[in-house]
Amino acid sequence: MSAQPRVHILFSHDEIKATVRRLAAEIKKDYQARDPLLIGILTGSFMFMADLIRLLDFPLEVEFVRLSSYGRGRQSSGKVRVVKGLTSSVKGRDVLIIEDIVDTGLTTSFLLDYLRKKKPASLKLCALTDKPSRRQTPVIIDYLGFTVPDKFLVGYGLDWDEKFRNLPDICYLEVEE
Repeated sequence: MSAQPRVHILFSHDEIKATVRRLAAEIKKDYQARDPLLIGILTGSFMFMADLIRLLDFPLEVEFVRLSSYGRGRQSSGKVRVVKGLTSSVKGRDVLIIEDIVDTGLTTSFLLDYLRKKKPASLKLCALTDKPSRRQTPVIIDYLGFTVPDKFLVGYGLDWDEKFRNLPDICYLEVEE
């Protein structure tokens, strides 16, 4: 029988709410009159993106992509694939990517390169969390919520094998082998 992971709170729901409000204020300042296209990376960003866009009081459009580099483990495979692509054109648009976590940077870098080829007017990244200790590919984060330690995070949309997404806090797992 495998050991059950222990869950520890890293950021409480109240801390997350305050950070999402701060990020929304920064985004509002930059995008107020621009009608941007916000692209959420499924599945992890859905909670963050939903809370964020409710705080944005200007016209915007929402789109989702689904990329995969993890499979069913806790380590990235390093190979990124598009599972669900865009249905909207980004050419000439102001595009803001909404990401739950920037870890190795491989998935985020892949998406940024993919979108740059589609010639948006501007392209920026908003990430709730950043784990720079694991970075393999440089990524510029224009709007950042939290810098996090090298721990496996779950909650507030982040998962481990599709579990723990529903936790209201951002937590880390301790798995006893």
